[in-house]
Amino acid sequence: MSDLEKEQVQVEGYNAENIQVLEGLEAVRKRPAMYIGDVSDRGLHHLVYEVVDNSIDEALAGHCNNIEVTIHEDNSISVLDNGRGIPTDFHEKEQKSALEVVLTVLHAGGKFNKDSYKVSGGLHGVGVSCVNALSKKLRADVYRDGRHYTQEYAYGKPLYPIKDIEDSTYRGTKIWFLPDDTIFNTVVYNYDTLATRLKELAYLNKGIKLSITDLRNKNEQGENISQTFYSEKGLIDFINYLDGGREKIMDTPIYIEGEKQGVPVEVVMQYNTGYNENIHSYVNNINTIEGGTHLTGFRRALSRTLKKYADESKMLEKLEKQKIEITGDDFREGLTAIISVKVAEPQFEGQTKTKLGNNDVGGIVEQMVGEMLSYYLAENPKDAKEIVNKVATAAQARHAARKARELVQRKSIFNGGGLPGKLADCSSRHAELCELFLVEGDSAGGTAKQGRDSKFQAILPLRGKILNVEKAMPHRVFESDEIKNIFTALGVSIGTDDDKKALNLEKLRYHKVIIMTDADVDGSHIDTLILTFFFRHMKELIEFGHVYIATPPLFLVKKGKDAKYAWSDDERDSIINEFTANGLNKSGLHVQRYKGLGEMNDEQLWSTTMDPECRTLRQVTIENASEADYVFSMLMGDEVPPRRKFIEDNAKFANIDA
Repeated sequence: MSDLEKEQVQVEGYNAENIQVLEGLEAVRKRPAMYIGDVSDRGLHHLVYEVVDNSIDEALAGHCNNIEVTIHEDNSISVLDNGRGIPTDFHEKEQKSALEVVLTVLHAGGKFNKDSYKVSGGLHGVGVSCVNALSKKLRADVYRDGRHYTQEYAYGKPLYPIKDIEDSTYRGTKIWFLPDDTIFNTVVYNYDTLATRLKELAYLNKGIKLSITDLRNKNEQGENISQTFYSEKGLIDFINYLDGGREKIMDTPIYIEGEKQGVPVEVVMQYNTGYNENIHSYVNNINTIEGGTHLTGFRRALSRTLKKYADESKMLEKLEKQKIEITGDDFREGLTAIISVKVAEPQFEGQTKTKLGNNDVGGIVEQMVGEMLSYYLAENPKDAKEIVNKVATAAQARHAARKARELVQRKSIFNGGGLPGKLADCSSRHAELCELFLVEGDSAGGTAKQGRDSKFQAILPLRGKILNVEKAMPHRVFESDEIKNIFTALGVSIGTDDDKKALNLEKLRYHKVIIMTDADVDGSHIDTLILTFFFRHMKELIEFGHVYIATPPLFLVKKGKDAKYAWSDDERDSIINEFTANGLNKSGLHVQRYKGLGEMNDEQLWSTTMDPECRTLRQVTIENASEADYVFSMLMGDEVPPRRKFIEDNAKFANIDA
């Protein structure tokens, strides 16, 4: 039988009887957040991911290698793939076409039939039916069996039965949808957010081409903005991208790929000269930000295998004489790793349902990584020596960091010490109501102290630019006065030797931590330094929504007694036109550019930036952990070329003062 005939048999075996129904769709429009997370910007973009995940499922099953996403002028989305095409024949149980079943019944799809899909991503199969329910309009075009079929929907209900409209030599599915603006807080898609996810999917699924085109915007050449992502080496390309801003101690990454008990496992890892652990784990392309059994299995294999190799080679005798014991953290310092597993029936748990609970997967990953890492160390003694030396250095530094950490803890108010001398605390002791402003400089700090509401707003002035933690050894981080002040003011515990990154947020003294810096280049640099510190050492603050950035105005426009603030150049120009009768009368007009918080008096700072009734705060979130890891390492790391390219690519968006 030829390859073409085999493929035709596979296509013919994917029909209505492969579509199994688990439950109805009635509750989706009433409680959308239960199915897509929320109805904000994040939930809006999740609609696209659900449709793309269906196409990725086709790719995982070996039937698709090209996926095209288009953002249309009206912020509608279309996703086209070259898979088998959703079945269109009659579904006996549901008494409608299989296409209509997939689009109108929750948990209906081929992914629940093991003969159709071995593994699948997506949000546990709610898929395109949820997208349909939450869209004003949706149109499905299916190309299969030499025909082009179509069906349209409004608010999840079909407008007519499936139509067979014409001959077609194409094979695949195209889903076009317009999100319902009565459900979502915003219906404007962010190109970069979608492009980042498609890039991640290309790395996780080597050999698949994913592209995105934005018909709303054009580049300097007058062409629609678009990008195509394709990775031939998959995770190897991914780790080289993530480590682009770090100095590596290995010539090539360690790559592990195999399958045990029907579970494909792919792991790539390499060490760098940095001090942070950067491990990203995935299950069926879902970023398991809370980890799970696959991550636990990897960590066990790493520690056990490296410890055994180091003991046998007697490379840790010096530490033994110093009575310094190696811990799991030491084996992971300066490590970047990506773990990707494909599981037929993943069990997710945890607060955000992104923690893998399948116990058997942990053992599979541990066994495979242990075996293949042992072979690697034996066959690459130069790299093995570099890794073990890195581990030994990490253990010594950890002991120094522990002393520094304990010093910070002793100074914490909850351990009997005092608050930082520069902190102007608030009177309330209800943490959920309290705010801490991290303010650039003593001058601006003084203005903020005068302008604040002392009942619930605390001010901590920071002297200059805090330590760049991306390039600092752990004990240097805790020796920094400014960082010690932040830790002490917040009141959180910093963790233990076994889990030094874990924070005890139960004692957090302020539920809003607001970074307030000057609206200039130096202020942006300080923002980045503080965010780097939070991301590397207090990530839970960001993950649980406690970190914000204040937005002071850029301009004050005055004419006579009239005065208005502007937060952008366009807003400034609009106010100028308003004050000068469309630019005809500019006498008495004065425009002040604020280069620092200190240029405002306390009343101005309060009314524009600190008053909860008037201010705008930008909440800091982590939508994509791997991309955040890359950005911080690129901006704050040692490698110059990636940072230079970033600056060149984004210079046109910068607001640089003379």
